[in-house]
Amino acid sequence: MTPLTFGLMSDESNLVGRAALITGASRGIGQAIAAELLRRGANVLITARKPGPLEEAAAELSALGHPGKVVALAGNSGDANSRAEAVDLAVSEFGSLDILINNTGINPVFGSLMEADLDGVRKIFDINVVAALGYVQQAYRAWMAEHGGAVVNVASVAGIRSTGVIAAYGASKAALIRLTEELAWQLGPKIRVNAVAPGVVKTKFASALYAAGDDAVSAGYPLKRLGAPEDVAGLVGFLVSDAASWITGETVRVDGGLLATGGM
Repeated sequence: MTPLTFGLMSDESNLVGRAALITGASRGIGQAIAAELLRRGANVLITARKPGPLEEAAAELSALGHPGKVVALAGNSGDANSRAEAVDLAVSEFGSLDILINNTGINPVFGSLMEADLDGVRKIFDINVVAALGYVQQAYRAWMAEHGGAVVNVASVAGIRSTGVIAAYGASKAALIRLTEELAWQLGPKIRVNAVAPGVVKTKFASALYAAGDDAVSAGYPLKRLGAPEDVAGLVGFLVSDAASWITGETVRVDGGLLATGGM
């Protein structure tokens, strides 16, 4: 029997000639996404708030030896001027901006919402939701309105099901998921907008969520392990490729089966 093939799904160079901007890319999931898009042939601009770790990430990505170019620009996603500078640099450096990955996220508020500092909650929504929309607006004006493109927002399973522990963060990710759907409807057919919703991924950002140990936390996952940044990156690489050309408005869970159990 002849095996089925799915065209570009198996083509590791399906992003050659395209340019991507990835926020929050100095480590963790953002850096892994940058590596995946470079592997597929894209040029990549990475941005994050702290210049030192960002430059280290750029050096590590460049050392991978992929043909795509890496450019780093420090900036605060919550600042409109920083967003505009990053988008403009991507277009001027690469000649296009075909892919936008909104990965930046913060979570300074834990525990009961009844005890939550509202300034902290406001900051979470400003960075996790409003800044993501700001980046989409900027990319739209600078390139995507005329030429099209693909956007992926990094959400969370906490935006799909309540946790009680990271409630404000979860509410912001639920808003990001809803924003993804609205943007997909408004920006089609030229621009596709999707989201990914990771479970607990072993990154510095999520370290408090697996402080009890990998085995204890992953026991509730059908796949019996925590996520790695590369698990999320591979899915993002697919979603921005032509293999996903009829997928928009979706939030794809990458959670080791956690939500399939009905728990969190």
